[in-house]
Amino acid sequence: VTVSVLYWFSRHSMGKIRTKTVKRAGKKMVEAHFNKLSRDFYVNKRVVLDNTVGTSKKLKNKISGYATHLMKRLARGPVRGISLKLQEEERERRLDFVPEVPFFQQKLQDGITVDASTHRMLKRLGTGVPRQVRLEGAVTKVTRPVRGGRPVRGAAPAGARKAPARK
Repeated sequence: VTVSVLYWFSRHSMGKIRTKTVKRAGKKMVEAHFNKLSRDFYVNKRVVLDNTVGTSKKLKNKISGYATHLMKRLARGPVRGISLKLQEEERERRLDFVPEVPFFQQKLQDGITVDASTHRMLKRLGTGVPRQVRLEGAVTKVTRPVRGGRPVRGAAPAGARKAPARK
């Protein structure tokens, strides 16, 4: 074995912080000190410094960085491997919740809006369009401007757009 290989091995194998160590410590910090941690690295760094004993600065920084990452993920939803009392209560509350009116029944009461092509497709089926289905942007009756009881000559109907000029 050459000297250069020994030198490389001694430089690159000692003092390494394993990912497993960081992740395990970060998860424990989040479970134990969830109320103190936030989504800010520097706040989390202070919490980690106050609650850990005898580890290097490099390791503490990595733990606080991973704890910050976990807090951001927890803000979006539950995270596998972290058992929080708050998370468990939230899940139980969601499972116990029963809506007064089922979702589909509420949708039918509110009415279902469809675009013009879907509406045409439903008409062509021959079974008829259900009365809960409404056309999106339904056309209202177009009225012409009236002056003294008679339509204004040459005026476009109210709400109508001008046709683009031809070149």
